[in-house]
Amino acid sequence: MSTIKRYAATALAAAVGVSALAACGGTDSGAPSKGDKTVTLVSHDSFDVSPAVLKAFTQETGYTVKVLKSGDAGAALNQEILTKGSPRGDVFFGVDNTLLSRALDNGLFQSYEAKGLDAIPADLQLDKGEHRVTPVDTGDICVNYDKKFFADKKLAPPKTLDDLVKPAYKDLLVVEDAANSSPGLGFLLATAGQYGDDGWQGYWQKLKNNGVKVVDGWERAYNEEFSGSAGGKKAKADRPLVVSYASSPPVEVLYAEPRPTEAPTGVATGTCFRQIEFAGLLDGAKNAAGGKALLDFLIGKQFQEDLPLKMFVNPAVKDTKLPEVYAKFGEKAEKPLTVDPKKITENREQWVKTWSSLVKK
Repeated sequence: MSTIKRYAATALAAAVGVSALAACGGTDSGAPSKGDKTVTLVSHDSFDVSPAVLKAFTQETGYTVKVLKSGDAGAALNQEILTKGSPRGDVFFGVDNTLLSRALDNGLFQSYEAKGLDAIPADLQLDKGEHRVTPVDTGDICVNYDKKFFADKKLAPPKTLDDLVKPAYKDLLVVEDAANSSPGLGFLLATAGQYGDDGWQGYWQKLKNNGVKVVDGWERAYNEEFSGSAGGKKAKADRPLVVSYASSPPVEVLYAEPRPTEAPTGVATGTCFRQIEFAGLLDGAKNAAGGKALLDFLIGKQFQEDLPLKMFVNPAVKDTKLPEVYAKFGEKAEKPLTVDPKKITENREQWVKTWSSLVKK
């Protein structure tokens, strides 16, 4: 999902016992192939796709995909900025709206209007005028809650950010460090989007006064501190509220044995920050034709339908058929919080610094 989204979602899958499949064509930490029939996709470590899907791409186009994984999304983007004009691949997948402005300002991408773009909602097309990037998926960072805890306490779970600072939820919430964690940063951005430049600091002071716990990353927050997760139950965790993803409940269901008929966790949809993940044709790509074909494919039916259970994100293309478990147990915020990518770029460093001095002192 970062960035976004999806590192934590993939970690969740691993934590409950699923292994990521290697992409068809393999991954390679070395230089990309120069062959005209090889198209190199540079991405973050959590990129995942069914081998059959990439095989279908090869059958349709004649191009073989080589996947070059490059750390988390921020690290991968940094490497492309350092090699600007002489990219390591043809297409970059994984820049999201928290990093988009930085990528565009550095001129990393060529303009290309992918085939099928008209099936993607306009509000996801953040570079619609120039088409330097193509929206591929979305993911919502939200507070998750332990259903059993709230049922046992006969307490309604929180629904909004405002609810989280109420006395009833004192000492119940665990969040990730915004300086080190994608979901932690997303949650900070949610509060900035909700309360504005003059209000988010006061909100975090209220959260701190209400006993919010800050840990280094998603893995510890979700699998060790959150009482609703499979890992949290084993660890006898005592925090029934955690910052995670709207896709976390179906993952809990999918990999539980025996499989439950109801998700053990829920989502406070009034707390969500919407992440949008993009792909783009790299400036200087050696195989621009193959890159364009791959961008078309990424928003095509096969890849879009594969996304939910491989990277636990929502397809960007509207009306894409969702897997039954994802459709039944997944949640999606109707009115997620957002912040303009340019504003994020201008303020992210200072916001995180202010947040750290306020919450971690």
